[in-house]
Amino acid sequence: MPGPKVVVIGAGIVGCALADELTGQGWTDVTVLEQGPLFATGGSSSHSAGLVVQTSPSRTLSRLARYTADKYTELGCFAPVGSLEVATTPERLAELHRRFGFGQAWGIGAAVLDPIACRQLFPLLDPGRILGGLHVPSDGVAAPVRAAEAQAARAASRGARFIGDERVVAILRQGDQVSGVRSADATYPADVVISCAGFWGPAIGELAGVTVPMLPMAHQFVRTTAVGAPDGLPVLRHPDRGLYLRAYGDRLGVGSCLHEPIPVDLGDVPGDAHPAMLPFTSGTFKQSWSAVAELIPSLSRTALEEAFNGVLAVTADGFPLLGESRELRGLWIAGAVSVTHSAGAAKALAEWLVDGYPGIDLHECDLNRFDESRLSPAYVRRRAIRTYADTFGIVHPQDPPAVRNLRLSPFHPRQAELGAVFGEVSGWERPLWYGTNPPPEEIGSRDDWSARHWSPIAETEARQTRRRAGVFDLTGQTRIEVTGPASFLAGLVSGDLPGPGSVTHTLLLDPAGGIRGDIRVARLAEQRFLVIGGPLDFDHLVRRAPAGVTVRDVTGGTCGLGVWGPRAPELLASIHSGGYLGMVPVTVLRCSDVGEPGGEVYAEAQYGVRLWDTIWEAGQESGLVAAGWLAYESLRIEHGRRVWGVDMTGEDDPYQAGLEAAVRPGARPATLPDRRLACLRIGDTGEVPVGGEPVYAGGFVVGHVTSAAYGWAAGAPLAFAWLPAALSVPGTQVEIGYFDRRLLATVAAEPVVEPEQEQRPRR
Repeated sequence: MPGPKVVVIGAGIVGCALADELTGQGWTDVTVLEQGPLFATGGSSSHSAGLVVQTSPSRTLSRLARYTADKYTELGCFAPVGSLEVATTPERLAELHRRFGFGQAWGIGAAVLDPIACRQLFPLLDPGRILGGLHVPSDGVAAPVRAAEAQAARAASRGARFIGDERVVAILRQGDQVSGVRSADATYPADVVISCAGFWGPAIGELAGVTVPMLPMAHQFVRTTAVGAPDGLPVLRHPDRGLYLRAYGDRLGVGSCLHEPIPVDLGDVPGDAHPAMLPFTSGTFKQSWSAVAELIPSLSRTALEEAFNGVLAVTADGFPLLGESRELRGLWIAGAVSVTHSAGAAKALAEWLVDGYPGIDLHECDLNRFDESRLSPAYVRRRAIRTYADTFGIVHPQDPPAVRNLRLSPFHPRQAELGAVFGEVSGWERPLWYGTNPPPEEIGSRDDWSARHWSPIAETEARQTRRRAGVFDLTGQTRIEVTGPASFLAGLVSGDLPGPGSVTHTLLLDPAGGIRGDIRVARLAEQRFLVIGGPLDFDHLVRRAPAGVTVRDVTGGTCGLGVWGPRAPELLASIHSGGYLGMVPVTVLRCSDVGEPGGEVYAEAQYGVRLWDTIWEAGQESGLVAAGWLAYESLRIEHGRRVWGVDMTGEDDPYQAGLEAAVRPGARPATLPDRRLACLRIGDTGEVPVGGEPVYAGGFVVGHVTSAAYGWAAGAPLAFAWLPAALSVPGTQVEIGYFDRRLLATVAAEPVVEPEQEQRPRR
């Protein structure tokens, strides 16, 4: 069977890779339409430098890049010349050591080299200008047009059609289902339409009436005259100045992000054979040329042989957009996908289409990860510009300010009065700690990295919660109201639904049985439920709601507080009566992420200030403290609470992740897992990992850290880490790679802290 009828829009490297992957999995009725010529289409692929750099803080992006390098090597379209990322400041050198750790964690070989070794790899370098470099031998350069042609040829051999000079002018639909596309001359019926249109993605979205949240931007690229570059030069990256270089024979190509931001209006894109190559703005390149000439002095004796501003697509968070539109079923997007991730993203998307779920976790890249508040053009523009600059840590005077105060909980005025220091998460302002709380009498030391976005006040807040009670703002959590027959939710979760007035922790499943999320479900009435999860959980539920079931995101109209600690139950009981907390109608859920008694209190946003005041005033005799997210993280790791999308994903078995209680009795796997998500107690040297660090045993990498925090009650830093089952036994000693050193750690029994065992740590 040829599978459903598929139309792919765009025959750049992503569209051709997707056609290859789809036909390779048996979907052979594939038509690829390209507005330009085949296969030098004039889009971003046609002018791309072709860099494939695999090391990333994101395991997902590293895996996509690794598959891309492997596939293009097989096709003869990839030169594994390696990459060399250099540091010119001590801070950047430390960051290179951290990136080395990411590579170790994700299985990518690398080494941090001294300046002399860097020059041996890249003889044109001035070693006196650098402090060291990160060398990744398996990185390299792809030939994007050749890779597109090779993949298109394989797809065509299986039945796919490629049609050039065929611009799509309309997306056809029947109700909320896509039915095909139309060009100026023909109609192409389709069950599935996939936009691989690169920076034209927002325009394709407009044709379909859906939002594709990305911004076309230009970055500068030049090719020099002959500079005597020897064969086999690695890709050179200079992140301190936002530069990268690659060899073209004895010439060098230089790409720059050092210039001021250049957003591109699609109406200004030329209609010639090279629409993605805009006129070069030489004035904005002067600083870049000076910076690269300092690093490679011989460049000062060359001239620019070619220069242009190349257009590419950037998202608000720097990740690709992959998935099916919620507004128009059957319309899929593969947007903001670079050459680096092209084949890997195509493979994952093809698996998602054919099997119903991707072969690897894609929650970071999911098209529907943004809630409504982060889809406005103004938000996407400002955040994309900042993300583009932040990729290299470049700050321009012309950069728009960071997007802050987009979403405020109704508690925000009261929190500000208490000196809250806020961080931004998914558009929400969330307290990290409260400045009016006193710091502890003794303050332990922290290294520079661990001290970023940190305050010793978090210790006071965590201890006060353990000893008395703390109030935490939970408003930023996604709250979903589901009304209708209980059988709808019962068929989508791993555990039994709670009875009326109760709450349960469970896993959200897809139709194939895969795990999609980690949620809490409260039953407010026989056919009314409150689900606490995230934007992708809402997307999953609303897609599958049949007639008679209503799924609503009620986050913006509600608010929530966590009130936890040994005195919290008494505090809540003193003001809770008949569905009210004082005068505020509330929903109280008896659950805790921090291992302390109490509950979560939810109300309509209009009652938010009154709710805060009621709890705050009643809690003064109990020693209630306003606590921020740093204290929360410490408490939840001490308690053993895993976070979905951080500590585990849909690729992980719930038993491996320590979520046995979230699965129906009798559903335990017949065999023991070969790895576990263990808790590590780290030697207290003032250094606290953040996630992504490699874990070593016997000198070999055996796992990676997912999240970490200082455990104030435990008296040491704590971390969750994936380990082989044989090494996850309490008492096992391991090491964590941390910059250029290793931290001693021991697998701990859980929970690390029982509430009554809280004690002052030794320093």
